[in-house]
Amino acid sequence: QVVIEQRYSVRRFDASRPVEPELIQQVLEAGRIAPTARNTQPQRFFVITKPDDLVKMDECTPCRYGAPCVIIASYSNEAAAVHKGTYRGDWTYGEMDSVSCLVHMMLKATDLGLGTCWVGMIDETRIHELFDIPRDNVVYSVLPLGYPACGPGPRHTQRLPLSDTVTWL
Repeated sequence: QVVIEQRYSVRRFDASRPVEPELIQQVLEAGRIAPTARNTQPQRFFVITKPDDLVKMDECTPCRYGAPCVIIASYSNEAAAVHKGTYRGDWTYGEMDSVSCLVHMMLKATDLGLGTCWVGMIDETRIHELFDIPRDNVVYSVLPLGYPACGPGPRHTQRLPLSDTVTWL
């Protein structure tokens, strides 16, 4: 099985087993090398591993799932490439770019035997307050990271057929 087939959303982590800093570093490096529009690299990630900060994170999302590490995913509005064009009007690549990084990180974590869960159910305002995230950084997600304490959930293999999601033109 290739890594993209092994990845699943972990909803229960082994809270007693911390993630080694060198593994976190490898996960972050995978995000660093992801493609971004015009190579602007607007992604900004904040790593939470201290027990007191993990408790604070529980105030921001019900979806930490006992992970001993949480990565706050954001992007800098100042650093993000802006498309000024006639097709869609002006818009930023910030979230698109940093999501590219986040996907790289999830796949690297899987490759290292770690688990993740891409969480969008967050209180961005509270995250900014509790973790002193710069206001220019748009927080859009958190990524719990750790050793899985469970396998994939029942919905993991429920995928629509390609014919329902792809149209050949």
